[in-house]
Amino acid sequence: MRRLLVYVAAFFYVGAGAMHFLRPVPYLKIMPAYVPGHVAMVYISGAAEIAGGLGLFIPMLRRAAAWGLVALLIAVFPANVNMAMHHIQVTQTPVSAALLWARLPLQGLLIWWLLWCTNSPKQRCR
Repeated sequence: MRRLLVYVAAFFYVGAGAMHFLRPVPYLKIMPAYVPGHVAMVYISGAAEIAGGLGLFIPMLRRAAAWGLVALLIAVFPANVNMAMHHIQVTQTPVSAALLWARLPLQGLLIWWLLWCTNSPKQRCR
């Protein structure tokens, strides 16, 4: 199950990272005003997601890639908070403010998922 979920995560992060380049506008819209270089940050975070996702495919790099993605999830969390605080819409179908706030705890779930599926059962028992 871990192997399957690490590959699902890998495809998810590569795809999400690619979207930063293919459709950067939604990411630019949620960027907090205090963050400098919005366009550069969107591309850097997209490249980091792609690199982390690709790293999940390589067993020797898997754990380091997961920790890199965890750091990225923490780094982009303020953009998600900004989106919820200001009810910023990035889809054609409006999303309720409650759903934007409810989405924030999912960051924790994504972090758990990365660490769980890249941690071998032997390591957890030590």
